[in-house]
Amino acid sequence: MALLATELIKLNNLQLAGKLVSDELLLGIHASKRSGSGTEFEQYRHYEPGDDPKRIDWKLYARTAKHLVRESATESNLHIRFLLDLSGSMNYEENGISRLHYAKLIMASMAYIGYRQSDQMSLYTLHQGDLQALVPAGKQAFQKILYALQNAEASGPWLNTNPAFPDFQQKQKELLILVSDFLQVGDEWLRLIQNIASPRREIVIFQLLGDQELDFQLSGFYRFRDLETGREVELQAEAVRERYQQAASEYLSRLDESLRLPHVHLIRARLTDPVALVLKDFLTRRKF
Repeated sequence: MALLATELIKLNNLQLAGKLVSDELLLGIHASKRSGSGTEFEQYRHYEPGDDPKRIDWKLYARTAKHLVRESATESNLHIRFLLDLSGSMNYEENGISRLHYAKLIMASMAYIGYRQSDQMSLYTLHQGDLQALVPAGKQAFQKILYALQNAEASGPWLNTNPAFPDFQQKQKELLILVSDFLQVGDEWLRLIQNIASPRREIVIFQLLGDQELDFQLSGFYRFRDLETGREVELQAEAVRERYQQAASEYLSRLDESLRLPHVHLIRARLTDPVALVLKDFLTRRKF
């Protein structure tokens, strides 16, 4: 049975959660093509929960009584860029699961797969209209990505309506994974994707939505608050349900149509969906 996000969040350990999900998947992101022997020694690091005990250097342990893991360099032909939306709406929560927590689980799981395959990885965030480079590709990128994800906080609106980021103008082969609610005031998120789309860049968008955001089965009076602007409005759920459901359906249909672009893939998930099943459905259909 696939682990639910609530169970993974209780672990309070993104590396262990990522390992558990990647073990469930049994599949990799792509068929890796590597050059060289892949056994060149890089460095030691301390064993952490989620590491394979077989990677511990037991001879060194006999001398030092320290559990140290050997890291080796293996060249990969793929660079994975992780792009996390940190606008305030990522704090949306249903049944104890926030969208931001779920996004972190998605990224930690994908990062663990990339780490196993020795892919190059880097982490960026989108916050207050800016692109922030948190972790560059390089040594120990996996551990740095987990640390940055653990400490990432969401707030404020996405103000950039025409983003042009030099970091994404490179022409190297790469996989870009964006995790967001992809909820827009205008077409700001669509413009972002259109501006960074490239034949050399596969873009995978994980759109995370709650059950109530999709179905709106609330009853009674509610005070709704915009998590990005703080504006509030009181409404009777039954009075706006039909109009909301129609508007949501039209928006998602338009989004599906607009993102039918070469090398762009939209994966829509509910916060109640097991993370492994969301990723497995994607990975069995797409190979990178």
